[in-house]
Amino acid sequence: MAVGIQISLNEKLYLKDPQETTLGKNIIKDSILLIEEIGFEAFTFKKLALKMSSTEASVYRYFENKHMLLLYLVCWYWEWVSFLIDMNTRNIMDPKERLKIIIHTLIFASKENPSIEYVNESVLHRLIISEGSKAYHIKSVDQENKEGFFKDYKALTAKVAGVISEINPDFPYPRALASNLFEMANNHIYFAQHLPRLTDVTVENEDFAEVEDMLEHFAFKILN
Repeated sequence: MAVGIQISLNEKLYLKDPQETTLGKNIIKDSILLIEEIGFEAFTFKKLALKMSSTEASVYRYFENKHMLLLYLVCWYWEWVSFLIDMNTRNIMDPKERLKIIIHTLIFASKENPSIEYVNESVLHRLIISEGSKAYHIKSVDQENKEGFFKDYKALTAKVAGVISEINPDFPYPRALASNLFEMANNHIYFAQHLPRLTDVTVENEDFAEVEDMLEHFAFKILN
């Protein structure tokens, strides 16, 4: 069932907040579907407008270019994951249990409820896996970092790093472990689906259980 959740993002990511209008929500919805269908390289605002039965000019009223749109979607996703982690770990006192829930939420966020009607979380998850790193593996990353574009990802990393430090206060690399859990989750799902000789896990029919087991193994072996 869809619910009225609005994700708060850096206002510099957009020219007009797409979550505030029907057209903006359609831009989010159809851009997710189109990028997943044809890939980010082939994606253009002209093609998006055609899919929406709208105009390029209407899309440009919301986003300066397609890079900013991708960055918006990636930041939206990490804020969504952060929201789910807060919801799923509420009243869980044991930090080890919280970390297990965090790992599960990170991998299975696309299957969580509640959902948001204009975002297909399952498709967005696939987009993040295949295209997400293109939002920050770019030449302008330092300038965009100064603009605060990656604060959502950094805040999520800090949140998970805090749980890691609760489990083992002497562990010297909590942020590195936290960010590695995020990157490993996406990379090894991608490897399992497209480059299977680069991983030891299998993913079939979007069953990510082996990826979850692998992340738990790495995290708790290191922390113990």
